[in-house]
Amino acid sequence: MLAKNICLAIMTMVLLTSTGCGFKLQRSYSIPAELAELHLSSSDEYSELTRLVRDRLRINRISLVDASEKTPTLRLITDTLERATLSLYPTGNVAEYELIYLVHYSVTLPGKEPQEFDTEIRRDYQDDPRTALAKSREMELLLKEMRVQAADYIIQTLASIGAQ
Repeated sequence: MLAKNICLAIMTMVLLTSTGCGFKLQRSYSIPAELAELHLSSSDEYSELTRLVRDRLRINRISLVDASEKTPTLRLITDTLERATLSLYPTGNVAEYELIYLVHYSVTLPGKEPQEFDTEIRRDYQDDPRTALAKSREMELLLKEMRVQAADYIIQTLASIGAQ
């Protein structure tokens, strides 16, 4: 019985300590009440990034509504993937790329000017022409991971807007 009480007291102290220091579980954001209803606008409504952002908005209990003057708007303007050469093989073929995923978006609150944001995510990618099929699959997985991270950054931006 005593061991059980001690264990319970230790668990309570750990919980209170982690809560007191501002610790939050990953992807748990405190979205301001003024963004509880939001209009999501995108140039490509069926893109992977739009789908990921829409899913994250729903997870954070943000209702997606039609556009109106009284509704905040999240507008996904562009998302692009760029490649920069990092290193070459002695034969002159590219050995390593840096993938740069750029997302430009804006948030418009009712009666205010749009606030524009950019998110940039970088990853290194080693290219080996002998394993082209495996490398193309690896590139797809890297791009998906970069899109997921960009969607998380967008939700973090929404959470920080209320603090401004």
